[in-house]
Amino acid sequence: MVRKIIIFLITTLTLVTSVYAGSDGELILNKNKPSEIKDCSETFNKASFALNQGLDKVIFKPVSSVYRVIPSPIKTGVSNSLNNLSNLVTIPNNILQGEFGLAGVNTGRFIINTTVGILGLIDVATYLGFEEYVKEDYGQSLATYGLGPGCYLVLPVLGPSTARDTVASLASFIGGDAWYNVTVRNDTQYFSDVDYYSSKITGGVDFRAKNFDSIENLEKNSLDFYASVKSLYLQDRQQKIMNSKIIIETQNDSDWEEIETQ
Repeated sequence: MVRKIIIFLITTLTLVTSVYAGSDGELILNKNKPSEIKDCSETFNKASFALNQGLDKVIFKPVSSVYRVIPSPIKTGVSNSLNNLSNLVTIPNNILQGEFGLAGVNTGRFIINTTVGILGLIDVATYLGFEEYVKEDYGQSLATYGLGPGCYLVLPVLGPSTARDTVASLASFIGGDAWYNVTVRNDTQYFSDVDYYSSKITGGVDFRAKNFDSIENLEKNSLDFYASVKSLYLQDRQQKIMNSKIIIETQNDSDWEEIETQ
């Protein structure tokens, strides 16, 4: 029953997002410009943004400050392991986007790093010359199919998103994320829901630590921090959809999808 409700919600929200995209000038991939994405729920978004800032100051900033002093090899291992897990979402999206070669490469990367690389702690695949790893998600796949982003959203705790990407994130709950399936959705002998949620929390801390100085500088130098974060996120998101290598000047790290709902 729950599965049917989720499928219904995804279908309904996708149609709403599609209608919005069509009414805003066919915001297909090559027209999906940040300046054209509407902030339809600005009051809610700013309240959610303020909540997230409060949580950041109380929880994520202090924890990430401690995390930053951990020896680099340990932090690198954690990042490698998180990237390895994200392959479980990237691979099906490689297939959905018709990138079958990349799907094969990333499957090989996942198998090698999970086994020889000790659960992904060591990125052995890179040492062996595998193609550079680029994350993909269901929101990016919908964008490549021409579905516009809809309205900009700021989700409590999870951060910046769009209507399309929020809808796409529900794919994890209907079988789109193998890591979710073996930890939360199914009662397995080896993993539990604690493993899944721990990995997500660790990912948030890892992201905050890697971008610590960038975020602090952005907040300090922005006349409107909310507007700056929105602009930065939407630019970065568009670059990821188009697989662009352009560097955003106000951001040192290009890993904003770590704050994601996928």
